Amino acid sequence: MALAWRNLWQSKTRLGLSVAAVSLAIALILLLNGLLSGVSRQVAQYPEHAPGSVVVAQEGVANLLAATSLLPPGTVERVGAVEGVRRAVPILSQFVMLDLHGRKQPVYLVGYDSALGGGPWSMAEGRESVTDEEAVVDRVLARRHGLEVGDRFELQGKAFTVAGLAGGASTTIGSFVFLRRSAAEALVGAPGVSSYLFVTPEPGLSARALAARLDALPGVFALTKQQLIENDQAFIGDVFNKPLWLMVGIAFFVGTLVVGLVTYTATVERQREYGVLKAIGAGNRGLYTVVAGQALIATLAGAFGGVVLAFGASALIEQLRPQFLVLIEPVAIARSLVAGLAIALLAALAPARVIAGLAPADVFRR
Repeated sequence: MALAWRNLWQSKTRLGLSVAAVSLAIALILLLNGLLSGVSRQVAQYPEHAPGSVVVAQEGVANLLAATSLLPPGTVERVGAVEGVRRAVPILSQFVMLDLHGRKQPVYLVGYDSALGGGPWSMAEGRESVTDEEAVVDRVLARRHGLEVGDRFELQGKAFTVAGLAGGASTTIGSFVFLRRSAAEALVGAPGVSSYLFVTPEPGLSARALAARLDALPGVFALTKQQLIENDQAFIGDVFNKPLWLMVGIAFFVGTLVVGLVTYTATVERQREYGVLKAIGAGNRGLYTVVAGQALIATLAGAFGGVVLAFGASALIEQLRPQFLVLIEPVAIARSLVAGLAIALLAALAPARVIAGLAPADVFRR
């Protein structure tokens, strides 16, 4: 390993280049994984804080944020009459476009009854709405557009006053806006209509068992809240996974290529030294260790730098674009280190072939 370090240190520029390449690759891998984890976390926040453990939706609808649901009239009463239902909380929800400063902003509108629940779970500022002319707006959305408590904005042609700012009510695909249910019904022109029911089972009855009972009702689909969350996360994952993994693959390839070129160049430049070592009895295995050590040193230094860079970049992203949540978890760091090890091993393949084909006699003829 000492020889590997000496070979690398003699060309500090190339060493710095390889460390930088690996750092950028590892940082990008961590950031992209963190972004996907953050999106999944954001998607789960509203249903996790909603009441109950069972969700009743329109027949054929198995998502919350990725679908529109409209329950048949009388569903609230029929669900409430099913044995094992402790309470059912209705909400009216749909994606709408909010026009702020000439820009269209998608928001997820939720109409709820404050006495039952289903509204904002964390008030960062102000209070919940007490009239049909008030709304609670996601704090991130409000900051991006300069909205404060007491300001007025227009939604679907109707003016509302910002009564409060909700914390944690932002996702990458849109922010939440909460209205009284009666205000939401008037806004969408659907009085007495519900989109979803959040149902609480009686003590001793499991969520799955109650969901099976409710699923027998006509025109509805019942599932556990956890299943709903997983369905939304799977849908969002399908949207983000392919481009993110493509970028991860590109980052991995570039990191491997740069480290491989640096290690290969260092090996070729020192063929005579390796030939001398072979001539005095050094075996290929020992020389492979030197080559692999060069790649490993550069990669480990780059991996450490990449982790530090990723944390710094994630903090900057959340500061500049708070709608993007980047979660860098310990398991992701472990995976990135494994990726770094793979980069080192792959980068050592070409130099190892040079060593394997090196004949000491040929070196001494040069």
